[in-house]
Amino acid sequence: MTVDIRVVRAGQMYRYFFRETVVGDGRRSARTPLRVAQEQAGVPAGRWMGRGLAALGLAPGEEVTEAQLRNLFGERGRHPYADRIEAARLAQGDSAKKAFKAGALGRRVTVTGVDFVFRPQPTIYLLWAFGDEETRRVIEAAHERAIERVMEWIEDEVAVIRYGKDGIYRVRPPGGLVAARFRHYEARSGRPLLHDHLLLSVKGQRLDGKWGSIHTTALHENTVAASALYNELVAAEVCETLGLATEPRTVTPGRRPVMEIAGVPHEMIRWTARRSDQIAACLAELEHEYVTAVDDDGEPKFLPVVSERARAKMNQIAARKTRPPKQKTQPLAQLRVWWKVSAILTSGVAADVITSLLEHARAAAAAIRARVAAVVDVALAAVDVTATVFVMNEGGRFHRRHLLAEARRHLTLVLRGRRRDPGLDEEIVAAAISAHCLDITEPKTVRGREAAYRLYTARWALSDLPARRRPPAPGPDPDRQPQADPGEPAGSRLPGQDAGEWEIPRIPLQYERAALAGAVVRQKLRTATAVRGRAYDVVAHQQAAMPEQLLAPEPADPDDQEQKPGRREALDLTALRALRESRTDVEALDLTAERLRHLQDAFAEAADRAHTTMNRYVRRDGAEPPHPDDQQAHRSQQHGPHRGRETGH
Repeated sequence: MTVDIRVVRAGQMYRYFFRETVVGDGRRSARTPLRVAQEQAGVPAGRWMGRGLAALGLAPGEEVTEAQLRNLFGERGRHPYADRIEAARLAQGDSAKKAFKAGALGRRVTVTGVDFVFRPQPTIYLLWAFGDEETRRVIEAAHERAIERVMEWIEDEVAVIRYGKDGIYRVRPPGGLVAARFRHYEARSGRPLLHDHLLLSVKGQRLDGKWGSIHTTALHENTVAASALYNELVAAEVCETLGLATEPRTVTPGRRPVMEIAGVPHEMIRWTARRSDQIAACLAELEHEYVTAVDDDGEPKFLPVVSERARAKMNQIAARKTRPPKQKTQPLAQLRVWWKVSAILTSGVAADVITSLLEHARAAAAAIRARVAAVVDVALAAVDVTATVFVMNEGGRFHRRHLLAEARRHLTLVLRGRRRDPGLDEEIVAAAISAHCLDITEPKTVRGREAAYRLYTARWALSDLPARRRPPAPGPDPDRQPQADPGEPAGSRLPGQDAGEWEIPRIPLQYERAALAGAVVRQKLRTATAVRGRAYDVVAHQQAAMPEQLLAPEPADPDDQEQKPGRREALDLTALRALRESRTDVEALDLTAERLRHLQDAFAEAADRAHTTMNRYVRRDGAEPPHPDDQQAHRSQQHGPHRGRETGH
């Protein structure tokens, strides 16, 4: 995710935002004026944005002053010009209580806003850091316009004001919202990281003119969809303006590929991710402590396997433990010189590549655009979106916002940096709901009857999709060694192998299963419906992006077709290579049932190996091993979000 969110409380504004965030994550003394501190830090002044500014006497793009921030965010939700209003009322003879009330925006609140952090993908801000002035301006403009578009979407589709007893009534703020945007240039590590903090006020005006508070839960629920929209908009404008294209890159095996600018070396991303290496090292230590933890009786506290939910929480702990202090901010021009010198000396990428990064990216884009056409098939996109959301959500139940986020990710994958028609994501969601989703809502509240909170599941049964098979309980393991001491994990280790050198078992990730589920459903639709014969360009995009390890190796000798003993026959996808060169109809090279079985067996074998490893560490009492959890060993498993990139905060 490239959009983060956290709540802003009134007291927190003084302790953190006024001293650091508003001055580029530097450090501002209490007596230094805001604008002076921003000039010293080399960051631009904050700017107001949002359609709700007119009701407060502000204008879009107007500079944010310290008094306005203090009133709106630090004084529990007062008017930005509350000081003027209060002084005018006192001059008119009003009492101090009435004058103070006149400067308030409804009831006083503790949570005064939310802090959205928007940052583009690493390859985009690397082009921003090492490109010329024109490239920098193009990327910053695309970044700002994407934030504005996400802000409009939040105002129109997400934000609601609750009022009445227990918040029974919910209404969109017709006048829009108010937010203050602050630009930052670097991460805590000192490496480039273009990002903006958007302080969104929770105050909104209802139709009757009264001021209410935005329901922050709705903002949290739609953060993934907002991140997908921002990614799509930034990449499309940058690629269309600069002549670039995006490509999927697998950062972590088994996880969703990340769309990056083609032609930018991955070593450059590793150069910016110095903190990520520190987090990964700390995470490995935390995982080892987790699987080896024992109670006072010497029994394991948890099952010695790391679930997705446990790994996500340990990743947060690792990020906090390795968080360095913030450095003194520097002007952007000086930072760009330092970044280029540091990259040339330490990144391992040739200096000519760094100095001509944009030209390399344009050459890669030309090759991609000549090979992959930008065609979106709404019907097949609806299949992929539904199958992915169905598999990735626990229990196969989901809301409309999950489909919308996945539809935007799908469009980013398919279009490879090209712009799409407005409303295409909504069209895919509507097709998915009408054709492949079943409404299972049983509303017990007013909110449950709203369209955004209706509960869906797929029309397919779980038995129709490739499932992870659980192997039978294995017999006694001759390699299993007795537990030497209470602090040593009860596991299978090679002789002479120390604790910490053995591989920590993990529950298999679900994204491969989700992608395979989409392929299975597409295959069934083609053989069972009348859509056969269409040009399945969506599938062409996905297969063109398939990792090389899934392709069958080219045989050295055409006559030597003998299969090695004990090895499964290689997956024959020769036609896939033809697609990359000829861009022919996918119908001629579609996955057959036999190939689908090969894929399904491959994923099932991976799951079998993981579960077999897990079973070696649990007591064999004949019962099915329960799913692990981060707190108790016998709770049901809940999958958490995957680990993201460092945010620099």
